[in-house]
Amino acid sequence: MTAVPGDRVAAASTIISYHGTEPENALIPGHTTESGGTKIMAALFRGLVRYDAIDAHPHYAVAESVETEDSRVFTIRLKRGWTFHDGSPVTAHSFVDAWNHTAYGPNRMQASSFLAHIDGFDEVNAPGSAVDRLRGLHVVDDHEFVVTLAEPFSEFPVTLGCCAFFPLPRAFFDDRAAFEANPVGNGPFRFVSRKREEHILVERYDGYAGDDRPRVGGIEFRIYADLADAYHDVMADRLDYLDVTPFWALEDNRYQRDLPGRTHDRTYLGIQTVTFPLYDSRYADRRVRQAISMSIDRQALVDKIFQGHQVPADGLVPPAVSGRADDQGGELCSYAPERARELFAQTGFTGEIQLTSNVDSPNQPWMEEVCAMVSRTLGVPCRFVAIPTLGELRRKLNTQEITAIFRSGWIADYPSIENFLSPMFRTGATDNVGKYSNPDVDELLHAADTAPDAEQAWKLYQQAERTILEDMPTIPIWYQSTLSAWSTRMRDVQPNPFRELDITSVTVAEPGN
Repeated sequence: MTAVPGDRVAAASTIISYHGTEPENALIPGHTTESGGTKIMAALFRGLVRYDAIDAHPHYAVAESVETEDSRVFTIRLKRGWTFHDGSPVTAHSFVDAWNHTAYGPNRMQASSFLAHIDGFDEVNAPGSAVDRLRGLHVVDDHEFVVTLAEPFSEFPVTLGCCAFFPLPRAFFDDRAAFEANPVGNGPFRFVSRKREEHILVERYDGYAGDDRPRVGGIEFRIYADLADAYHDVMADRLDYLDVTPFWALEDNRYQRDLPGRTHDRTYLGIQTVTFPLYDSRYADRRVRQAISMSIDRQALVDKIFQGHQVPADGLVPPAVSGRADDQGGELCSYAPERARELFAQTGFTGEIQLTSNVDSPNQPWMEEVCAMVSRTLGVPCRFVAIPTLGELRRKLNTQEITAIFRSGWIADYPSIENFLSPMFRTGATDNVGKYSNPDVDELLHAADTAPDAEQAWKLYQQAERTILEDMPTIPIWYQSTLSAWSTRMRDVQPNPFRELDITSVTVAEPGN
């Protein structure tokens, strides 16, 4: 989006307000895998690479170069002049120490599996490991380190912009409790204050060394329990930016009347899914899972709830991701009520089906509609069970308290087909919260990871995707599009491919302009 001609940009001290949800964990990069936290990470930290706000193409950030001859050994050189918010320098040790901490099993970091390709990960990541350093990491000097992977992985450089690979300052290791109370990053904004369930305040870091320096003075991430409240606050100019509008605002294009010229509709690198808790024996038979998938009329759902603003999913990988193939799910991702009833009858399934989701984001209407479709098609009762917040949902999933089919959408950490498969479906992966496991899938993902070139890797990833869809541990529902909205004072608004505001390019107009 471009600025309105003639606008005078307000002083760079201006603080904008941005809708958010309460992060699940402390603001530690290696322990952050959900959207409420990653949004804050994007402000506080910067990795070796960053992703373009338009097309997600990776650009060097802290890295000067990432070089390899065999896709197994990577030499990483850092730019000079980068500092953390406490003034300490960003060095090779800042990355290596952070990665070792994230990988170390007893630390129980949620993003640890992103480091699984590095040599020595399995030993370091074991729950009771006495080895706390990855043998695949070697510091050459303050501005150079070498990463050796267990096996070649051509996509490795693309991954380096996600949270798990961010650096940590010495202050984190000296006093973790103090760091959690006052996080210290190296990103475009520095932490100021936090009041749980209310807000997180950050301000521009004038020592930021990146080429994407922010143009506003700070951001207040406001925590909302109800999306409707956030929507009405944007309408009234009490909130500056909202990533996603409520479903009901799409009806009869209401948003165009409420927010004339203040919305933007774009697809992004995300998919909405529901996942089975495979630790519950009721869902052990894949025919049950397949039948439920074929009970869902995705196009009717999108038309009714979203007024056509989403794209029905035919697989696990969204459009515009390199290596993606069309119609990977075939009949299993289509509305096939007769086949669904036939399969379901073979299983002997009894009792109620439950779907669950957090309701601090706009999930309840479409989840209830999915429940109604399943009930109508299969002739069994289906009930939606609300969980108040995303943080509570994640905590219950991590402790396997949830026995209902749960919402499990995914937004890319990095723009690769591999990122839509390995983190959720590889045995033991951190985000494999449904506890899916198939040795054939693990073998295919491994073969794809170590393929000699991208084209061969893509074919193997696609084969793994088809195998996963046959098992149907997760039901693809739609590929995500988002309708974002903003206040009248916002200028140069650019939603990025990860469904977030580009917080470094946005500006604010002075009052009266």
